[in-house]
Amino acid sequence: MKLQLHIYIRHLLVLILIISFNTQYNWAQKSNPVPPTSRILFVFDASQSMYGTWESDKKINIARKYLINIIDSLEQLSNIQMALRVYGHQSPVPPQDCSDTKLEVPFKAGNASEIRQKLRYLIPKGTTPIAGSLELAANDFPKCDNCRNIIILITDGVEACDGDPCKVALNLQKNGIALKPFVIGIGIDPNFENTFECVGHFYNTPNEVKFQEVLDVVISRALNSTTAQVNLLDINGSPTETNVNMTFFDHVSGKVLYNFVHTINYMGNPDTLIIDPLLTYDLVVHTLPAVKKENIIITEGKHNMIGVNAPQGYMSISCPGSSLHNDLNIIVRKDGKSQTLNIQENGSTEKYLVGEYDLEILTIPRIFVENVKVEQSITTKIKIPRPGIANFSLASSGYGSIYVETSDTLKWIYNLDQKILRQNIIMQPGTYRAVYRSKNIKQAIYTKTKRFTIKSGSSEKIIL
Repeated sequence: MKLQLHIYIRHLLVLILIISFNTQYNWAQKSNPVPPTSRILFVFDASQSMYGTWESDKKINIARKYLINIIDSLEQLSNIQMALRVYGHQSPVPPQDCSDTKLEVPFKAGNASEIRQKLRYLIPKGTTPIAGSLELAANDFPKCDNCRNIIILITDGVEACDGDPCKVALNLQKNGIALKPFVIGIGIDPNFENTFECVGHFYNTPNEVKFQEVLDVVISRALNSTTAQVNLLDINGSPTETNVNMTFFDHVSGKVLYNFVHTINYMGNPDTLIIDPLLTYDLVVHTLPAVKKENIIITEGKHNMIGVNAPQGYMSISCPGSSLHNDLNIIVRKDGKSQTLNIQENGSTEKYLVGEYDLEILTIPRIFVENVKVEQSITTKIKIPRPGIANFSLASSGYGSIYVETSDTLKWIYNLDQKILRQNIIMQPGTYRAVYRSKNIKQAIYTKTKRFTIKSGSSEKIIL
């Protein structure tokens, strides 16, 4: 009676998993028409020790029985592919053959029956090359742009071939080949449990019932997504900031995983995201400047809140009363920094993090505005003085330049075009000096200089 009840409960859990999985991906399809394919590679231990007795039967028989049951369930799911790699089944010990690992059933559609058939006729023979099997598993996943690659290792022993499973597993993650592996131990000595903790999500099963439960849990964890929301916090700590792109990166590999344009939903809350709970993330919010939050761990089975300080205000730059600067650009830098943060166009308003900024306005001459303060939800307005026009008329082509005259020097601001005799230069109001020599005259004494003044909204003719 207890056994029948246990089987009934298990089938019910599998049914719930199937419904949950399809429901989640149907929900995701509303915003993402192509949900990712989850590819599960089972790495199965068929070494000599798997022939040992454990609970009601031999280890190999118990492990393949429950794995076949799981494959029966997975076969019914969409967006799932499976493959089987086996080690320790080709060469008996002694001698020890550390190359005894093989991809028995590759990823392909409709291969569940082939995996079941292969599992049924495995005979344990050899050694335990875990690191070598994981290393070769990197080639078991065909190229795919929209796949989640999952490894589930089922073993009753530790590495026997002097390999480093931890290093290999980390390389799989760093190279973006597979997620952190799952490892299910079959009655492994508790003294060796820490050997697997660095390899992946490790579960040691002391008995047959626990093995079955853990296998169900691992499949559920491997397939289930979870929910999260990103709270972009203003200066008061309220999640009011929005409408900015966010990128989730894999913390280990650096691979781009998700891009979302943040939004506040119809309920007035940051919108819910469906993301993979098996990964650790780095999040970049593409504000000006960008904000980064590292090492984000998602908790399965709950709605995760990710808070990021991103208080913002606005900067508006304009030149009232003039259309001469329609194509003018302004370099924006973080206060005291030399790196360009943004190139903002004249006549535009853009959003920046709360703080102070330095501006380099690319007029002639350039205008430098320092310590421009951007405050929460306030628009800081920068007005560029209305320019005038300097109309240069040259007697012949030559070498000319324009300077601002200070008390002790001339500061260069612009070079005239050597080949154009008539040039119209848009300039800021002020007093300047032009220096010029004809190209055909080879004596410096014939250099000409001329002072001139530019007024807002007017033009000045300069004959050289």
